[in-house]
Amino acid sequence: MDSILIVSSSLKVSSTLEELLKFNSSYNEIVMARNAGEAKRILLDRDFDLCIINTPLTDEFGTNLAINIANRETSQVMLIVKSELEDEISDKVEDYGIFVVAKPVNRQLFWSALKLISASHNRMKGLKKQNEQLQKKIEDIKFVDRAKCVLIEYLKMSEAEAHRFIEKQAMDLRVTKREIASRILKTYEK
Repeated sequence: MDSILIVSSSLKVSSTLEELLKFNSSYNEIVMARNAGEAKRILLDRDFDLCIINTPLTDEFGTNLAINIANRETSQVMLIVKSELEDEISDKVEDYGIFVVAKPVNRQLFWSALKLISASHNRMKGLKKQNEQLQKKIEDIKFVDRAKCVLIEYLKMSEAEAHRFIEKQAMDLRVTKREIASRILKTYEK
């Protein structure tokens, strides 16, 4: 994780978290926000790998902001709450993948939570990449199928002949089947 947004109404907590995070050199950028409104304005322009929210904030408690950030699917969220509220808040936000840490936060617990968040973030990035690859394959299949339908309609080929034609063209011209499908569609669909 490279970039972190710390949202805290307490300057003391913000600076303590910043010092803790700077101790680990893998965090390249740390941005501070004093309340939910400021954090939302910052998040309009960019995304962060991790958002740490120290509750309560001056303009809201912080759970709504945490859920809002978690729904963006780009950031991991750590919510720091009073220990007596930990279970109640966890029940509200755990379905969103938000990590809840109880105050007072000791250094060892904080680093353990960060390691879990980092592992979760890396796993989620891998799944997102895999999902994108699968979506592209599905789109390629749909595209090729559309080209097969065109060949069947205009050249009166069977489905097997259309399939073989596209495969052979792709091999002979050393391009993807999608590229051949695109050429077929450009030729026949006007």
